[in-house]
Amino acid sequence: MLRQIEGSRAVAETVACCRPQVICAYPISPQTHIIEALSAMVKAGDLTPCEFINVESEFAAMSASIGASAAGARAYTATASQGLLYMIEAVYNASGLGLPIVMTLANRAIGAPINIWNDHSDAMAVRDSGWIQLFAETNQEAADLHILAFRLAEQLSLPVMVCMDGFILTHAVEGIDVAEQGAVDAFLPSYEPRQVLDPDEPVSIGAMVGPEAFEEVRYLAHLRQLEALDLIPALAAEFESMFGRPSAGLLSSYRIEDAETVVVAMGSVLGTIKDAVDARRDEGDRVGVLAITAFRPFPRQAVRDALAGARSIVVVEKAFSIGFGGVLSTDVAMATHDHACSLRTVVAGLGGRPITRRSLEGMLDTAVRDELDTLTFLDLDTGIVEREQLRMAETRRSGPSAEHVLHGLQSGPRPVDRPVP
Repeated sequence: MLRQIEGSRAVAETVACCRPQVICAYPISPQTHIIEALSAMVKAGDLTPCEFINVESEFAAMSASIGASAAGARAYTATASQGLLYMIEAVYNASGLGLPIVMTLANRAIGAPINIWNDHSDAMAVRDSGWIQLFAETNQEAADLHILAFRLAEQLSLPVMVCMDGFILTHAVEGIDVAEQGAVDAFLPSYEPRQVLDPDEPVSIGAMVGPEAFEEVRYLAHLRQLEALDLIPALAAEFESMFGRPSAGLLSSYRIEDAETVVVAMGSVLGTIKDAVDARRDEGDRVGVLAITAFRPFPRQAVRDALAGARSIVVVEKAFSIGFGGVLSTDVAMATHDHACSLRTVVAGLGGRPITRRSLEGMLDTAVRDELDTLTFLDLDTGIVEREQLRMAETRRSGPSAEHVLHGLQSGPRPVDRPVP
């Protein structure tokens, strides 16, 4: 039954239905409402048996999750942005040890400069850590993906990160069908760990591995993650049959059957992109959208097949590799390297900047006319950038650019995008 509920609350209630036995968390916006709700459920006795551990840092949150999972408990945590970076050593340990921890990542920009709003730079910073990464387009999807995440993590004995856009999803109140306990129990069996610390059957978890075997161990982790490419669609189909609504799977498409230009993206921006695509369709442009849910492991073959008919691919992403360009677009380029099509990267929404339908329609119009640059920063205020570059060239002791850019902001509409070197 649909309820008007905040995205964070829906995730918290869904996680509770997955019956975690240990929750370790440290608050950081915009993840806080999720763990606040879970801690209240534990304190009230509504989520039992479950131990909620108040830790002193995000590094401790992941470290405690590792210990709980290794001891045979179903473990959950959540974080965002700088918190994820603070726990990064333990993030790599969790996947390297093959522990099925589930974590919500409320995507938020990474500083400096300080910024608490949404982009995907935090998830991109750990894309090679060995965690499965699933990106939610909507709050319904964010809630449902957690049910799938626990099943996926425990079947493969790998950690899973469910990424949902901070504030845009976490703090949005909308109609969400939160799964009922009985349905979740039917889909998610009791946790049976593949490895566990047991005094009666002692094993070493986390032993040192030298050059003679390290590559093989890492390759086995790679193979195990690739198993998710077959398992995720199977679990998504099972989820749909049990819950009566579709789950995202590896990817999904919108109006790409006859599309010459296809936009590829992840997360909440997909809704606005679909609106822009509808508007361009009304103008006669054959455009469509490919939504990536599973970023790691990357569904290379599925992406390749979905984009087989595209003449032009435009990847819209909320992060980029400084000094190079697109991150998601690099993976898409690998998947389509033998296609006879162009590929363009559009970086948008950094630090929470609104991505408007108007800007996307203009970008699509340029792309359809094959005039889009290889790398474009959507709605970039080039005037401010050029003034700061000039100031820095004029004096050695130029000071912090962030402060000068803030002082240099001008009111009024931003200029049209220009090519970026």
